[in-house]
Amino acid sequence: MAKVHPRITPALQRFIESQHMFFVATAPLSGEGHVNLSPKGQDSFRVLSPHQVAYLDMTGSGNETAAHITENGRITFLFCAFEGAPNILRLYGTGHIVLPSDPAWESLSAHFTLKLGVRQIITADLHRVQTSCGYGIPFYDYLGERDTMDKWCQNKGEDGLVEYRAQKNARSIDQLPAPLAQS
Repeated sequence: MAKVHPRITPALQRFIESQHMFFVATAPLSGEGHVNLSPKGQDSFRVLSPHQVAYLDMTGSGNETAAHITENGRITFLFCAFEGAPNILRLYGTGHIVLPSDPAWESLSAHFTLKLGVRQIITADLHRVQTSCGYGIPFYDYLGERDTMDKWCQNKGEDGLVEYRAQKNARSIDQLPAPLAQS
């Protein structure tokens, strides 16, 4: 029951905006490499146009998405309805990394509430927008956002985050390079 849409419609944008969580998938070109699938939250996703989206990427234990995008650009986003009518939305596109030092940072970052721990903005130019039934997705109650990331970032401080990214985020688990913001 998959349906391909020519773009993100206003109804699909409302669906995206009502979700508390989404998933990002990327993969290296090598068949031996690891596919990465990451859950995201914290009101970090924005529809920029019917064919372009962006999300605020926080410092994490790895930087697989950036490494894969640097290598090949492929990215897929998945949204599931955990409440209301069943629905699954996949957005397929070509990803781009925008670091704080990039000229596009100022205009893109204006779409978000920035906080300590932000390492980059990932944008994607979409070439496929697809929905499917979602009949098998269970209902879940949203209880709120965790404050663990904020506390961890505050404890590290800006200098500690720069050091952490240099140690943990410069390469993927398959040793692909990942761009980092310059300190």
